[in-house]
Amino acid sequence: MSANNDSIQKTILVAVLLCLVCSIIVSGAAVSLKPMQVKNKLEDKRKNILAAAGLLQEDKSIEEQFKQVTTRIVNLETGAYATSTELAELKAAGYPVETFDQRRLSKDGNYSASLPGNKDIASIKRLEKYAAVFLVEKEGAVDRIILPVHGYGLWSTLYGFVALQSDAETIAGLGFYAHGETPGLGGEVDNPSWKALWMGKKVHDASGAVAISVVKGKVVPGNDKEINQVDGLSGATLTSNGVSNLMRFWLGEQGFAGYLKTLKGQGV
Repeated sequence: MSANNDSIQKTILVAVLLCLVCSIIVSGAAVSLKPMQVKNKLEDKRKNILAAAGLLQEDKSIEEQFKQVTTRIVNLETGAYATSTELAELKAAGYPVETFDQRRLSKDGNYSASLPGNKDIASIKRLEKYAAVFLVEKEGAVDRIILPVHGYGLWSTLYGFVALQSDAETIAGLGFYAHGETPGLGGEVDNPSWKALWMGKKVHDASGAVAISVVKGKVVPGNDKEINQVDGLSGATLTSNGVSNLMRFWLGEQGFAGYLKTLKGQGV
């Protein structure tokens, strides 16, 4: 009986030690690989920014191509770039410009606030105080303005970037880098042919209101809103509505409207 007890105790001890050794190995691997994971995540983000702006070249390194892009932090409440004091505060809180994580910031109660339902047309629930914008300059002048956007579709939150031309009005490109929409339906937001439809569309109508939208079905040629409309996704009405809502939110007053107005006032 004693021998059997000893055998059971030894078995349990071996199992515990094995679990402990494995956990140490896994933890060590996670720690050692974290810098590489952070680097890969940053490179993927930069790749999607370049793609949205129509600047991605597959035969060149992302790091080299991204040298043409300047990252700036915008205070969404004021529409102005964050001051040096604000940038220092953000850096101290773990949000440096180089690796600014807007998704994480939106969950930080110190830098975000919940949105009431009547203002949350994009269904994002919380709005962060700061956002990163990306500028491409040519010959000393702004050529592209790339803005982060996100909002709920049918099954998921879509995260992406919209690029504007130098007039801060004409869309130069749109792309989503994360979503869980249905392949072949809402997942068609990734279709290059559909994304190409956004190029040349205008954000605002003649009255100055944000008018860009995804319509149900096809855009009717020659209608007075054609310049603000994009064909809907076949069989994916709710995803199409979600894209319309997130675009209107982020290009509207609660998003980048103040910032874009400032740019236009500076003659960008």
